[in-house]
Amino acid sequence: MAAVACSAKDAGPEVDPSRVVDELLEADRSYAAAAAGTNVIDGIAAFLATNVWMPAAGTFYSGRASALEYLRANADNLAGHLEWAPVRGGVSADGQHGFTFGFMTLVRPDSPSVPLKYLAYWVNGADGWKAVAYKRARRAAGAGSTVMVPPSLPPQLVPVNTDSAAAARYEQALGDAERAFSDLAGEIGLGPAFQRNAAPDAMNMGGPQDAGFVYGPEAIGSAVGAGREGPSALSWGSDHVIVASSGDLGVSIGHIVIPGDAGAPSRRVPFFTIWRRDSPAAPWRFVAE
Repeated sequence: MAAVACSAKDAGPEVDPSRVVDELLEADRSYAAAAAGTNVIDGIAAFLATNVWMPAAGTFYSGRASALEYLRANADNLAGHLEWAPVRGGVSADGQHGFTFGFMTLVRPDSPSVPLKYLAYWVNGADGWKAVAYKRARRAAGAGSTVMVPPSLPPQLVPVNTDSAAAARYEQALGDAERAFSDLAGEIGLGPAFQRNAAPDAMNMGGPQDAGFVYGPEAIGSAVGAGREGPSALSWGSDHVIVASSGDLGVSIGHIVIPGDAGAPSRRVPFFTIWRRDSPAAPWRFVAE
């Protein structure tokens, strides 16, 4: 992948955060350009971190090898290829973590293409930007808006924090926020809890009936809470948390527990949610999920 003028690894307070998010978006686009010339498996393999978490088919595939094994089981992934483009990016204040989401198409040689959308959480390491959490979802046929959404940026960049105690506090705080979110839904309902925990610029992936994404707390609360009045019986929490050293951007990875009807066993559905806050002293709010 071609080098860019500003490396996120060297970013400091004097560097505009928008330059770092541009680097991340360019990395995402470069992976997409390479993927257009190969099969789905090789296209995705190029950007997955070795410790990636990928929800699919009702479970988590933890680790790059496990994710690729799952993908190889689908013949479409051997014969087809992916085309995609991000519509938004965001980065942490230390310039080392970020997220992108956008529109994707699975192009199959002998059958109609499949419209998709994706969300990825990235960490900038020795091999450049790699996705440590990644998911795709079906979307309705039709053109979702491909206009770039303004990036999610910190007020300024800060040096990388190597304090392990601070890292543990940041992870604990994000896990606590996820559990409090679930508890709130059990008190006031799913839609109101989503609305209260969403950042002003939050995104929800929407369902397969949606051609695009759902934006903003009110729209997200309405979409998630539709047909679900009163306190929610769902519960969820973090099984694994990844947070930038600056403590302002992270991803919560876990399972939603859905009670069964009439004595049937409950179901566990994998999820990951990306959270951000203005500073380590500010409350967490989800920004993409």
